[in-house]
Amino acid sequence: GRLLDLFDRGRILMTGVEILVIDEADRMLDMGFIPDIERVCKMIPPSRQTLMFSATMPPEIQRLADMFLRDPIRIEAGRPATTAVTVTQKLIASGRESHEKRDVLRDLIRDASDLKNAIIFCNRKRDVQILYRSLEKHGFNVGALHGDMDQRARTATLEGFRNGRISVLVASDVAARGLDIPDVSHVFNYDVPVHAEDYVHRIGRTGRAGRLGTAIMLVSDLDQKHLAAIERLTRQTIPWMGEPPVPGARAERRRPSEADRSRPSRRDDRADAPVAAAAPRAKRSRAPERPARAEADMQDARPPMRPSSSRPQNAPVARDDAARPISRDDARQPGNRTGRRNVDRLDNRREAEPEVLGLGDHVPAFLLRPTRPARSVG
Repeated sequence: GRLLDLFDRGRILMTGVEILVIDEADRMLDMGFIPDIERVCKMIPPSRQTLMFSATMPPEIQRLADMFLRDPIRIEAGRPATTAVTVTQKLIASGRESHEKRDVLRDLIRDASDLKNAIIFCNRKRDVQILYRSLEKHGFNVGALHGDMDQRARTATLEGFRNGRISVLVASDVAARGLDIPDVSHVFNYDVPVHAEDYVHRIGRTGRAGRLGTAIMLVSDLDQKHLAAIERLTRQTIPWMGEPPVPGARAERRRPSEADRSRPSRRDDRADAPVAAAAPRAKRSRAPERPARAEADMQDARPPMRPSSSRPQNAPVARDDAARPISRDDARQPGNRTGRRNVDRLDNRREAEPEVLGLGDHVPAFLLRPTRPARSVG
């Protein structure tokens, strides 16, 4: 981006370029830099020499790289995706939860007698910040490095890690490539990388320039798929420190034991309750019944009711929902059984419940204010 910006402003000429070097070619082509690389290739003379370097080169990326090469010669220092023999690789089982993984990581750092400095890799930038604050809280000399930091903060963190001021660096995959710190003793993979190629680049931060290094990866029972992809890519089986995680162990712990099954629980008591008890509960939900004492208290608290003769003209009349809008005389005619039942039910309900007259004796003052007739717009 900086190169293209300088070229667009006329600050630099590319006509004298003889050698073009593309480092970490697989990641650059994979992350969408192909249009920019094509533009750079058009700015420089076609008689240049192009060099591409990468520790991993998948076949699909190789096809894209062939677009920028002419009569290429492939030189391999080792088989693609080969890990350095100077790096001791290990696996250790951990739980699924974050606090369980942090406990295992802290024990590994404290128990490592030959630990000089270490890089801890996380898959997400949010986890980098959480783990950084956790380690700092527990007294570790730690720093953080991820893509959301500005260039000045990243440079200061890397400089402190190089000169020994920071002994533990929590980083995302931004530090997995292009980070040249020769003397890194340990690399911890806090998260199993989703892409198997990233594992090769991560552990390549240690064991450099002929030095010995140690790479330990925390694996839960949910990471078996990604672990199998890493071992398939590197063509080697990584040894375990202790017992490997058992698939489905978390689900087994949740299953009740024989003693728990024999012990009655509150849920079983509710399940064994007779079904007939649900019917009164459903009936009460439609028409809630009040205790006799509470009903008597409410009767005392109610204001005195007006007689039926003093009912206002516009006051609502209580009516049963099932009653038909017919007169009482028509309902009591012989043969009209449905109307007679409705009237009888209405009379029984009125006798059982007190009559409610709207707002009762108390009328709010705002209802007594005179209103102005609406003006007609002519």
